[in-house]
Amino acid sequence: MENLGLAAPEMFLLCAICLILVGDLFVTDERKPLAYGLSQVALLVTLVLTWWISPDDGAVSAFGGSFIMDQMSVVCKSWILIVSIGVFLYSRDFVNAHRITNGEYYTLALSGVLGMMIMVSSATMLTLYLGLELLSLSLYAMVALKRTDAKSSEAAMKYFVLGALASGALLYGISMIYGATGSLHFNVIASSLAEGGQGSTAAVFGLAFLVVGIAFKFGAAPFHMWVPDVYEGAPTSVALYISAAPKIAAFALAIRFLVDGLETAHNSWQGMLIVLSLLSIVIGNLIALAQVSIKRMLAYSTISHVGFILLGILAGSQQGYSAAMFYAITYSFTSLGAFGVILAMDRMGVEVNLLTDLRGLFRRSPVYAVVMMLLLVSMTGVPPTVGFYAKLAVLSAAVKADLVWLAVIAVIFSVVGAFYYLRVIKYMFFDEPVEPLPVVAPIDVQLGLTINGAAIILFGIFPGLIMAACAAAFGL
Repeated sequence: MENLGLAAPEMFLLCAICLILVGDLFVTDERKPLAYGLSQVALLVTLVLTWWISPDDGAVSAFGGSFIMDQMSVVCKSWILIVSIGVFLYSRDFVNAHRITNGEYYTLALSGVLGMMIMVSSATMLTLYLGLELLSLSLYAMVALKRTDAKSSEAAMKYFVLGALASGALLYGISMIYGATGSLHFNVIASSLAEGGQGSTAAVFGLAFLVVGIAFKFGAAPFHMWVPDVYEGAPTSVALYISAAPKIAAFALAIRFLVDGLETAHNSWQGMLIVLSLLSIVIGNLIALAQVSIKRMLAYSTISHVGFILLGILAGSQQGYSAAMFYAITYSFTSLGAFGVILAMDRMGVEVNLLTDLRGLFRRSPVYAVVMMLLLVSMTGVPPTVGFYAKLAVLSAAVKADLVWLAVIAVIFSVVGAFYYLRVIKYMFFDEPVEPLPVVAPIDVQLGLTINGAAIILFGIFPGLIMAACAAAFGL
């Protein structure tokens, strides 16, 4: 019963998924939106259950030590669920307008959330891999939900093929580490490597394959090829989903593998992450300058931000891990708001795709323009937004790890990246609108976007509201 109690949020969410999946088969077309309401209720109840069973201190394991509930898992799960609630809110009208099947969209999205929660609470490599595959398979299907759209089908196929290669590399790395240490449990792996057994060389060899898999799931350069194509080809609601909560899950994936299991091999994986972080920051910011599609620009922007998350992890300190966690969380709801504004501008089933589609947004909807400006300024890293503190935290961790040169390069390319964010702001505030009609969205979407924009300033002025939980997750 203790095992079942610790996994209560995941079990409830699984039951809710089955209910929505089966119920969608029997409801009439007029009641199809019922799937949205049930999905939001499922996420809220799962969030309450996560808080209800969270341990007061330390970590509690279940199912033979394969499932763990600690402070990191509670914080990550909470933000995954909160961000997912926002994703469903912003996506609702888009899903209805583009005639995407409600039951399929919400069932797949909830399955992805379940996969992320399993990843976050995994204490063995096998459990982590199962959660990752549940998330990945859900995403492949979601990208292809617009069956008649050739670009969507092409993006889904690219994502599936490249994702299969990355999963194979990850599984091969897991098998190598299992052969070297004789266990799939992270704590046993850490103890075995600390003792310096004969299998440590094989473990480092497997580590290289693990890093490849982690880099692909993050979308880090040079394993970023799928990101811009999937963002552009997928329905905007799906691109929103991919850009938000999975970044928190990818962070947890890296921490479980590299810190919980392989922290003693820090000198081996730090060099790999330095290369990934450097390439992501440079390639992401440079190629984003040339984009004319808003979704492709945000895709390359995501790649550059992934570089900053890796910058915190590679520092190899508790401060760096907590800073990377803070960055992943704050970037998730920043990206949530940016795509939310794009979805709110969707009119009569026509997606907003080009940067020029945002021209004159301030004259059409001053609130949305101001919210979008705050989100872009936060991505740039300008105070007093939360993006400034997030970048400051990871750069500070890198400097303390004697990686001053890497921090300097990151700052330089952040300044370079400011150009493409400022270009969008210029379009919104100083150009004539493409069409004079105001941007109209339901009151709950307007309220959500307003809160989203206000949170950027609130958490920027009071970063301790999130940072305290991130620090506590790593014993600071």
